[in-house]
Amino acid sequence: MEFFGYYRKMNDWKAGKADGHKGHKISSLEHVCLTYGEKMKIAFINQRYGLEVAGGSESYTRAMAEHLAEYLKGKAEVEVLTSKASDYITWEDDYEEDVETIHHVTVRRFSVKHKRSRVLQRGAGILMRYFHIHFKWLEELRLKARGPYVPKLVSYIREHRDEYDAFIFVTYLYYPAYFGAKEVYDKAWFIPTAHDEEPIYMNIYKELFTKVKGIVYLTSEEKTFVEGLFKNREIPNRVLGMGIEVSENADENRFRQKYDIWGDYLLFAGRIEENKGCRELVDYFVRYKEQLCEETGENAGGKQRELTLLLMGKSLMEIPERNDIRYVGFVSDRDKYDGMKGAKVICLPSKYESFSISLLEGMAFGNPALVNGECHVLKGHVERSGGGFYYTGYEEFKEGLRKLLEPDVNEETGKKAVAYVREEYGWDRIIGRFCEMLSGGKTDAGN
Repeated sequence: MEFFGYYRKMNDWKAGKADGHKGHKISSLEHVCLTYGEKMKIAFINQRYGLEVAGGSESYTRAMAEHLAEYLKGKAEVEVLTSKASDYITWEDDYEEDVETIHHVTVRRFSVKHKRSRVLQRGAGILMRYFHIHFKWLEELRLKARGPYVPKLVSYIREHRDEYDAFIFVTYLYYPAYFGAKEVYDKAWFIPTAHDEEPIYMNIYKELFTKVKGIVYLTSEEKTFVEGLFKNREIPNRVLGMGIEVSENADENRFRQKYDIWGDYLLFAGRIEENKGCRELVDYFVRYKEQLCEETGENAGGKQRELTLLLMGKSLMEIPERNDIRYVGFVSDRDKYDGMKGAKVICLPSKYESFSISLLEGMAFGNPALVNGECHVLKGHVERSGGGFYYTGYEEFKEGLRKLLEPDVNEETGKKAVAYVREEYGWDRIIGRFCEMLSGGKTDAGN
């Protein structure tokens, strides 16, 4: 591919290896990724996409597509192929337009043929888990039932494969990645966003994880898990993560005034549901406050006694009505960053994460992290950064929170959190390495 060939030449130039350019350095990533000939065309594939859509893999896809489009502006076309749904619970069509442009990215949407079938999905799951029935047709039926069932998207990939230089499939769990990648394995790059959960053990996924052209892992923990399960170490791969960029104009006072929130708060930002550990977080927080009251007296305890749990995001569970638990709902990016800037600690209680954008955004503001240690990815972020603590039960949660509320500990761990995000997840670094891998450059295959 001419674009990628030129990218390799430019890498040599940057490293001072090319004849006549020894020691010369290129000043910007845009120059590194210059096209030598006709434009390159890249398509990201995700189950949902849009400014209103919240979710880990969806946010990753939008951020990567928009940054790649910006860095390669005029040199490559970046598109997204997705469904017309915004709600993953039903997969009902919400978007009317077939094609639109969002921040220089062309978005092609395809209608969902059938809504999500929970009965069929769970029935097939029961046959697999309890009766060990793993026929290929049954596993594929379960995947179609999970959705979003967009056969026209798959047909589009098959019919237009020659128009694109690379197809980048994000997240393994849903219909578009498995059925779409099968049509273009020779051009398919895969960001699985995988973690240890029941669906990934379906036999059909072995083909997906071993036949794609290359894999981008978000963390080393994800790579270790996937390679242990699928024995696919020889597939070209890199651990890249995602660029983390937060607003420099965030204003905590603006957030506090808008939502009438004062004093210290422990922040959770994301989808509020039991599967994300939010029920346990609420229970731990209530228990913590009740014990603090018993230990210090009704009117004592200082700032820890006044601590509020702030829940930010769409809620799919009942939230207790208490003065020290505040729910602000799904908010704009500006409000999110304003709220993160004012937080004392950011908490991620999920056992199942493959990266956690919201955690790293919070850490970028200097918020130390308190995370569920049963999630290897979250535990890894904390251990590598020194920017917080992890817990595996209530007692560790209580002690971790108490320590992080101590001014000296909060300041020290917060500084480490900021340094970690800056060093590991700068956009220039991520996009540069992403392009390098696509060009056939350095990978971690076999390591």
